[in-house]
Amino acid sequence: MSEWFKLYTTRNYAEASIIKGMLEENSIEAVVLNKMDSSYLSFGDIEIHVPYHLKDIAKELLEKNLHN
Repeated sequence: MSEWFKLYTTRNYAEASIIKGMLEENSIEAVVLNKMDSSYLSFGDIEIHVPYHLKDIAKELLEKNLHN
């Protein structure tokens, strides 16, 4: 299995889903890891990971889309 790169961290699941969708529309596999506590939603984060060899392309796409 290839190595993964943590591209983005948030506490908003909707935001994570939108970013994952944007990456997948651009043919970049993305995995959302929800590390938030199920009882206390103020603890933990939601992380988006991409394959390590695609990290530079994913970073550029993310920066371009976050600034729009």
